Amino acid sequence: MKTIDLRSDTVTLPTPAMREAMAHAPLGDDVYGEDPTINALEQRSAELFEKRAALFVPSGTMGNLASILAHCQRGDEVIMGNKAHTFLYEAGGISALGGIHTYTIPNQEDGSLLLDDIANAIRPDDIHAPISRLLVLENTQNACGGTVLTPEYTRQAAEIAHQHGLLVHIDGARIFNAAVAQKVPVSELTREADSVTFCLSKGLCCPAGSVIVGSQPFIDQVRRVRKMLGGGMRQAGVLAAAGLVALDEMIDRLADDHTRARHLAQALGQIKGIHILNDPPPTNMVYMRLDSDITLTDEKLIAGCAAQGIVIRGRNGVFRLV
Repeated sequence: MKTIDLRSDTVTLPTPAMREAMAHAPLGDDVYGEDPTINALEQRSAELFEKRAALFVPSGTMGNLASILAHCQRGDEVIMGNKAHTFLYEAGGISALGGIHTYTIPNQEDGSLLLDDIANAIRPDDIHAPISRLLVLENTQNACGGTVLTPEYTRQAAEIAHQHGLLVHIDGARIFNAAVAQKVPVSELTREADSVTFCLSKGLCCPAGSVIVGSQPFIDQVRRVRKMLGGGMRQAGVLAAAGLVALDEMIDRLADDHTRARHLAQALGQIKGIHILNDPPPTNMVYMRLDSDITLTDEKLIAGCAAQGIVIRGRNGVFRLV
């Protein structure tokens, strides 16, 4: 039986072109800066985002953690949405490992943070309060249904942060989905950001890896943090080779994922007892909820779908299909 896995875009597999590139990638020791394939990926990433430098890391979680640790000191405060991936799903790393405080404000339905909320969250210069150091935005916003932040919104949010001396980091795990959905270059979504992470292993189909982009001094600092976190790798050009293929060949096809998500939402929405929470899906995610009069448990629905070769996951009657 053929299996359709809708749990996440992390279950994608490398393409034949990626496997070919991985098999023949020139390699070196990346901790010494001598892996030519990683160097090429980092240069390509920096150019794509119109930043000065880039750094390859094993995962998006490490990318966000290393970026925030590089920007902040112990006791500093980071402002982010209450549905931010960094807040909900990254094991509390910035507090556990960095002693960094999180100030959350509500994400709106479109994934944005109200500009007034951002301004009001910035601490005054008061010895009783932590220092507001960083604003974190997420684009696309996973827990809000894959919603996108526009270039204009990002500019306005960053302007408020910078006027008050804060830096801006964008968790861009799916930033290319946001760019494709809005038909804009990815650099337009990140121009005002001081740092950005983006993931290679979701819709871009690489086996692993994320990239951080930013200024040269910032990347120099985050390289030290990566080493401290155990993220320095040796002949990891075998992974970077897939990343180069992804940036050349896989970005535009994300539009196909968005089309499939809309078709799936339309079909599921016609089934009695299913309510689509983000109709129409803005990018590649469909969030659905079982109506309250449906007695089917999450476990039974998951098991029933599995028996038909469809793999899903959900909790409390809400399911994300990617």
